[in-house]
Amino acid sequence: MRILKAVLPALALVAVAAGCSSSKGQDAQRLTKQRENYCTQLGTWQKARNAAGAGTPDSSGYNEAEASARDALLAVRPLRDETVGGGRTLAEATAAAMNNGDSEAEERVVKYCEDVGFETLTR
Repeated sequence: MRILKAVLPALALVAVAAGCSSSKGQDAQRLTKQRENYCTQLGTWQKARNAAGAGTPDSSGYNEAEASARDALLAVRPLRDETVGGGRTLAEATAAAMNNGDSEAEERVVKYCEDVGFETLTR
């Protein structure tokens, strides 16, 4: 019985520690998927915007660029507070790039995708 009393707290500690590391692994996987999704949506928006560049606001390319921008802005939500330099968050830079045509902001978000390993998903 003494051994059992000594072993149970140790086993409980191991189980708690294992749960924490498992949770950290899941959090890291979730973050990686969120980043990949964001960079995918950013790249889709860039392609649609570039394709619509010669079109008029009524063209289907323009509508596709708008829809892609909405998707990218939704994808940035869980990552919104990550910093991208220049005193900007990822959400601020994304909005500036998409809504204001801010090329510096776009460079920052593309650099963000490069830094997190998804450079091939953007232009």
